[in-house]
Amino acid sequence: MERLKNKELLFSKSGHRHEAGSDEAGRGCLAGPVVAAAVILRNPIPGLNDSKRLNEKQREALAHIIKAEALAYHIAYVDENKIDEINILNASILGMHLALDGLPIRPEHILVDGNKFKPYHDISTECIIKGDGIYQSIAAASILAKTARDTFMEKAHEKFPAYGWDLNKGYPTKAHVLAIKQFGFCEMHRKTFGIVRQMAQTNLFE
Repeated sequence: MERLKNKELLFSKSGHRHEAGSDEAGRGCLAGPVVAAAVILRNPIPGLNDSKRLNEKQREALAHIIKAEALAYHIAYVDENKIDEINILNASILGMHLALDGLPIRPEHILVDGNKFKPYHDISTECIIKGDGIYQSIAAASILAKTARDTFMEKAHEKFPAYGWDLNKGYPTKAHVLAIKQFGFCEMHRKTFGIVRQMAQTNLFE
């Protein structure tokens, strides 16, 4: 295990050269996909941290560095229809599996943020609660997932401007909930989440 200087995150847990970190973004949103990423780092990257602890400018800058310097990375999307079909936990795990599938290098070990995961082939895996604030590879995955999802929702805002996704990114902010109440939900909303679920159920019985 290697600890970086200046209280930086740990670079490796298993000691394997091809240790992959995986994380997702968008679990708590009312609209849009859950986005997952998997990253195998070549070397430590200064400044990596849980994406939630970084501002947008820091995340974007680090995302460019991760993509340029990582040994391998892949980003995967699981859309709102699949989320409604299999639930958000299973969709999040599916997204991380798809991200791992997309890596051009087969991982020797996998670190996953959180406490729930499903076996990925025959590769050893560890679930680490708040791992995106402990290990660099998970933090890198969290940054790639977050920045990719934010970009996706900003583009979706152009098609559905009423909901303010350029600002709230699909999360259940007061403004987003008020917009749903005023305009109803759209095709990108998750029909099994919060106010959208309540409105969808009401519509079924009208």
